[in-house]
Amino acid sequence: VQLVESGGGSVQAGTSLTLSCTALGRISGMAFMAWFRQAPGKEREGVARIYTGSGNTYYADSVKGRFTISQDNAKNMVYLRMNSLKLDDTAMYYCATGRFVRSWWRMIEYEFWGQGTQVTVS
Repeated sequence: VQLVESGGGSVQAGTSLTLSCTALGRISGMAFMAWFRQAPGKEREGVARIYTGSGNTYYADSVKGRFTISQDNAKNMVYLRMNSLKLDDTAMYYCATGRFVRSWWRMIEYEFWGQGTQVTVS
């Protein structure tokens, strides 16, 4: 399984950005997709998770109401729509996937990771 993120960039606070994650390879059974982020000097943290079967979603408190995770199963893609971006949203954003995810905010729950896409808010 290979995950490829795209869509990062440098934006102004208050604006929006959409990240994309393309899943390649044997993704059958990878029922959970998530976005994590890591800011300089900080630990990687869960941002949002989607269950690909039902579309059920979870969000970190810091992004609730501003970010939306969505999927296109036909294209094997997951998106992260980020509105009202803040300076604190500056980070490297990673896509992750796993078959069995209980505590969605824990990195160890996920089996495959992308290389990340940088988001800088100024």
